[in-house]
Amino acid sequence: MAKIAVLERKCTGCGLCRASCPFDAIEMTDGRPEMNAACRVCGICVKSCPQQALVKLETRSASVDKTQWKDILVFAEVSGGRLHPVGLELIGKARELTAPLGFKVRAALVGSGVGTHAEELRHYGVSEIAVYDDPALGYFRADAYAGCLEDYIRAVKPCVVLVGATSLGRSLAPRLATRFRTGLTADCTKLELRENTDLVQIRPAFGGNIMAQIVTTNTRPQFATVRYKVMNPPARGEEADGVILPRKLPKSVGESKASCVGVTPLPPKKSISDAEILVVGGRGLQKEGDLAMIHTLAALLGGDWAVSRPLVEKGWATNERQIGLSGRTVRPKLIITCGVSGAIQFASCMKDSERIVAINSDRNAPIFDVAHVAIVDDLYKVVPELIEKLKEGRT
Repeated sequence: MAKIAVLERKCTGCGLCRASCPFDAIEMTDGRPEMNAACRVCGICVKSCPQQALVKLETRSASVDKTQWKDILVFAEVSGGRLHPVGLELIGKARELTAPLGFKVRAALVGSGVGTHAEELRHYGVSEIAVYDDPALGYFRADAYAGCLEDYIRAVKPCVVLVGATSLGRSLAPRLATRFRTGLTADCTKLELRENTDLVQIRPAFGGNIMAQIVTTNTRPQFATVRYKVMNPPARGEEADGVILPRKLPKSVGESKASCVGVTPLPPKKSISDAEILVVGGRGLQKEGDLAMIHTLAALLGGDWAVSRPLVEKGWATNERQIGLSGRTVRPKLIITCGVSGAIQFASCMKDSERIVAINSDRNAPIFDVAHVAIVDDLYKVVPELIEKLKEGRT
């Protein structure tokens, strides 16, 4: 950890450091500066001191005793009164990771009325389900939810905490990692657990041009968020197993200063992540009106349509329709890409689809590396023919 130190023999008490601090983190005590809890260690005060009386020190935290941290905890998110499917996917991955080490898989439910979902989780191989169920948690408050999970994490000391990369999860996970002064890797696409309990967190980096392997070696727990549709959910068992553990709300929940002044429900939307059949338009489309072909083919197949990033940048579609690192991850039973080059940013978010059909006139297009069926031809010839064949089959 870094901190700002004061060299008293050089300090004249001029107060320039205090005046320069953008966070109001410096207080003058007996003519000498002292840093309070608001300090972000940005170093502006160091640069502003004419006497060079302030220095930024980099200190390395002591390594944690890893033997005291075991098991994997999954945050099972409940959204809109239902258990978000990403929680089950994370439980499936957690069971896979813990099996060689003999660790347990734990889950945590936080909210109002979430206790009803605990019984369902018992069918997925979870050893213990911690339940924080209270009307005070009826709407999401990051500090209150984080307080509940912090309470359980400190009680059971899991070596890994997995959170879905949903809107709620992306707000919650960084708060928790900060409270434990540990690492967080976002949007992981692959996870591996070493014998020493170090979690290898693999995710695309540098715009998707490389796959980075990130390891948190000196602190625990290790936090990671994972997108929906990246991992495989476990099969639901007939027998219910595992212990449901109701937990009392920590004191911090009642001290939360956040309050709900009103709720405006968003109209329900279909997500391309839930589609079983997808037809995708890419850079090969020449004009916006040509998306009509994609819409028609998708409708005839009983599926949905999507696009690659270049079409979003052109303003032809919204981000909600985009497949890729800056869009959505999908895993349909059938995906047909039309004029999509297949850069890693796109391919990494759809490569696990059950059946991939790629149409592209460039036989060297990267999309063919992940495709099960490759059609090297002009999409303006192939797509209309597919549409006609489907229409003929319906008459």
